[in-house]
Amino acid sequence: MKRPLAAFVGALLLASCGGEAPRATSSPEDERPGRPWLVERAQETGLDFVHENGREGHFWTLEIMGPGAALFDYDNDGDLDVYVTQGGPLGALGRGETVDWPTDRMFRNELQDGALRFTDVTEAARIAPGGYGMGVAAGDYDNDGWTDLYVTNYDGNRLLRNRGDGSFEDVTTAAGAGEGRFSTSAAFGDFDGDGWLDLYVANYVRFEMVYRTRCSTPDGSPDYCGPQTFPPEPDRLLRNRGDGTFEDVSQAMGIAARPGPGLGVVIDDLTGDGRPDYYVANDLKANHFWVNQGERFLEDAVAAGAAFSMDGKAEASMGLTAGDVDDDGDLDLFMTHIIKQKNTLYVNDGGGLFRDATARFGLDASSRPSTGFGAFWFDVDSDGRLDLFAANGAVKKNEALAREGVEIPLDEANQLFLNQGDDGFREASRDAGLSDRTEVSRGAAVGDLDNDGDADVVVLNNAGRLRLLENRIADGAHWLGIRAIDGGRDALGAKATLHRVGSPAKVRRIATDGSYLSSNDPRALFGLGDDATAGDVEVAWPDGTRERWRDLATDRYWTLTRGEGELLVTQARRTE
Repeated sequence: MKRPLAAFVGALLLASCGGEAPRATSSPEDERPGRPWLVERAQETGLDFVHENGREGHFWTLEIMGPGAALFDYDNDGDLDVYVTQGGPLGALGRGETVDWPTDRMFRNELQDGALRFTDVTEAARIAPGGYGMGVAAGDYDNDGWTDLYVTNYDGNRLLRNRGDGSFEDVTTAAGAGEGRFSTSAAFGDFDGDGWLDLYVANYVRFEMVYRTRCSTPDGSPDYCGPQTFPPEPDRLLRNRGDGTFEDVSQAMGIAARPGPGLGVVIDDLTGDGRPDYYVANDLKANHFWVNQGERFLEDAVAAGAAFSMDGKAEASMGLTAGDVDDDGDLDLFMTHIIKQKNTLYVNDGGGLFRDATARFGLDASSRPSTGFGAFWFDVDSDGRLDLFAANGAVKKNEALAREGVEIPLDEANQLFLNQGDDGFREASRDAGLSDRTEVSRGAAVGDLDNDGDADVVVLNNAGRLRLLENRIADGAHWLGIRAIDGGRDALGAKATLHRVGSPAKVRRIATDGSYLSSNDPRALFGLGDDATAGDVEVAWPDGTRERWRDLATDRYWTLTRGEGELLVTQARRTE
């Protein structure tokens, strides 16, 4: 599906004609009194974690990259548990010393009567030290009904098979899933339509602890090096054979041909042809849009208008999220960038041609003072519109903070952008309770941890504490939750559409990918505001088959299993 030059020119014209809209701003009259919308409750609920980045004053790029987390139901009890990656002593790693590495942490959710409580079950879950941790992806790769984990590290990734007895088994070598390069985000998804989850691994740069590459601030003091200092690495695509092992098809499918400093990845059908594509956020290099052509992937980001900013420059793309922000039935993309660059919203025309609509939606100026990492669409106030969360933290020293004696002068406040429909987005960070806390935030994951029908947020801070932001703004709003099951596991790649009389259709993804180094709640959540009217839900399964469930009552979760709904369309996905 190579695009003609006219399509590329058209994309640029669309970008340049995006128009202006009210900027996303916050003002005193917009601030609501009372408790914040998102209440921090990590330590009091037992979700007690502090990241170790291993800094020794050498300004190694690696130490400011992690960590990430996965929100997933590891024990199949109906609530979300939390896995968090951990760093370690980088100096010892560089010197080749044998040390006792800290261990990633596994927290079991003991939710009871709506009350959150977490227990650290790392030892019982048999989570062993595995190196300097970066990110984690969740998905049931062996179709046994138990969600497994793929953990990315600087020094060797791991595939952890969920044994179903509360513990995990490291099957990396046996499954052929190892990766020795500097990996960041990963995503499970069935790219070839055979019913088994494949694995995409985003790799970053060829950073080796043996070099002592020196970078500095304008005044000559040492600082962290950017990605352009090191050669980029190719990503890796592992095809699931269906027998518990993976085959590396990176070369055969074309993925290995375009190295890039990858940080974020999503998998979904972005072109509307029934095949899932990959979109990869690259750091200060052109982003990659891998269009699935069946036997091979075509890298099409430039022609699709999604490689660069609207002025033709590569941005420091880090966090990435996909969702239907304009309710037109296709998936739009949003990604975070470095300070002085705007975060970018690419709006999809339905066929995989994108335009930069950041300014039109009011998301330009408010993002420029910050460096964004984790990001996701979510309906924070359950009004039916997708809002945005951005986890922020600098990568270059903030000179003002350094002059104040701050040990790690990278702190920034996280941001929330509230979707106001035709009026674009309004920054509501102060309303949410985010403005007064500045940290070095990296990974961020979203999910309904207390099963009350609104989305909560977990934020991972570099060399700092994990934050659990419990959603309080949506208390009292109506909602409808969907878990879609195909072959005994979450049907990653499916889409749920809610139809209600008098309301436009709403589309939500069944997915765990996106954000940065993190894995999200696979359930679809529809906010309904003050309307408790029941609705019909249509599920488009990954192979194109569609089923409908009628008159689903609100304010509860429904598990919709393939083959149990009213069959609308049978359409096998094209894989030839």
